[in-house]
Amino acid sequence: MDTIFDSFLGLVLGAILMYWVYSFFRTKQTKEQTEHQSQVLLEKIRSVCKLVSVEGDFAEIYRYENIKEHFMSLVTSKKKALMVINAKAQIGYDLKKVEIRADNANKKIILTNFPEPEILSIEPDIQFYDIQSGMFNFFSPDDLTLLNKEAKQHIREKIPQSGLMETARKEAVQAVMLIEKIVETIGWKLDYSALEVSEKQKKILEE
Repeated sequence: MDTIFDSFLGLVLGAILMYWVYSFFRTKQTKEQTEHQSQVLLEKIRSVCKLVSVEGDFAEIYRYENIKEHFMSLVTSKKKALMVINAKAQIGYDLKKVEIRADNANKKIILTNFPEPEILSIEPDIQFYDIQSGMFNFFSPDDLTLLNKEAKQHIREKIPQSGLMETARKEAVQAVMLIEKIVETIGWKLDYSALEVSEKQKKILEE
């Protein structure tokens, strides 16, 4: 009788031990899988954010003029140039300012900051016309470097009026929607409640 009881007790204890071992490894495996999922999601989200950018083409005529005075302001010497600026500007987001983290316990990706769009690059193609130097005021290689800087600054000042910034903001809203779909494909949720989203943008996100 004792032998039967001992055998039965051994089977029960063995079953409990096997269940505990199974549960332990299953929990560990689930945790590792969740952590792997969060890493994959964060990488995909960063890839999506990297693609959020818009480009604009500009064609501008820019007149440069410089006047210098000589001999106690008795003589003035003027140099001038006419430039045609064809430029390509890229507007996008600094990925270092995108703040995201994973809440593995609740299977949630939390987006806490999506920065304002900024100018990533300006590539001007400048053609010079009607370059005129004064008698005591000549164009030098340094002047050409300065003109390139002024051309870039001229385009930079035109960007706010071009609508590119607003287009980039709309692209960002679309990116958040895409991120949400990516997250939901593996049963996670995207929490962007910390972001300042306008009512118009909220309607787009909720559709």
